[in-house]
Amino acid sequence: MKFRLKEQREKQHMDQLTLSEKSGIGRITISRLESGAQTDATAGTLVALADALKCTVTDLLDFDAQ
Repeated sequence: MKFRLKEQREKQHMDQLTLSEKSGIGRITISRLESGAQTDATAGTLVALADALKCTVTDLLDFDAQ
């Protein structure tokens, strides 16, 4: 699964470190999800990121990615 995490983060004018602090998710994990190096995430991770970004989990998922 690919994610639209970077797009959502940039909409909030947030850097990875700030998102990490607000979500409790490690900055390295955020970086790996954004770059595609990590293609899976737990529901808890997605919920924490979505809450910190004030969006839905669905907003973070890229259903068009191949």
